[in-house]
Amino acid sequence: MNFHKRWMIPAFFALAIGFGNTAQANTYAIDDNTNGSHAFITFRVKHLGFSWLYGRFDKFSGTFDYSESDPATNKVALSIDAASISTNHAERDKHIRSGDFLDVANHPTITFESTSFTPSNDGGTLKGNLTLLGVTKEIEFEIERIGGGEDPWGGYRQGFEGYVTIQPNDYGIDMVGQLGPAAADVEMMLSIEGLRQ
Repeated sequence: MNFHKRWMIPAFFALAIGFGNTAQANTYAIDDNTNGSHAFITFRVKHLGFSWLYGRFDKFSGTFDYSESDPATNKVALSIDAASISTNHAERDKHIRSGDFLDVANHPTITFESTSFTPSNDGGTLKGNLTLLGVTKEIEFEIERIGGGEDPWGGYRQGFEGYVTIQPNDYGIDMVGQLGPAAADVEMMLSIEGLRQ
């Protein structure tokens, strides 16, 4: 199984899949680090073409609407605290937060809002707008539903995975100049669990 299959981003975005046990659209709150940390936004980028550099965002929030009967109406909205980036190295994280990369002082939030979802037999394709450094671009990724149902505490949950590859240069981030030609692409991986409201 290749990397993309194993790390299918939990899509922010997988959230719009047309599977499940509910007949009507319901709103789910993403189970982020304030609610139990059952959601993850991670990424990897090649460092000089020699190795993979891995990181994550520790603070984010969002919701998704999910319907089995009318999957085309499913939607998701996600907000990420750009300063919460972590690559397990304090000085590197400080550099990434600077104007060379995420410029968190002027652009503290990264957002994603879906615009459409097209279901397929094994998941679907989610499209939406990613806003980074004040620049908005449409992205799309494949989504897979992991599961859904009642939890041990009386709640009801749905979980999804997905992945997307973005080109930071599209948003004004010179990854190639900083890390070499192999860093032109950044692979983002999301694993999302939501609690029905």
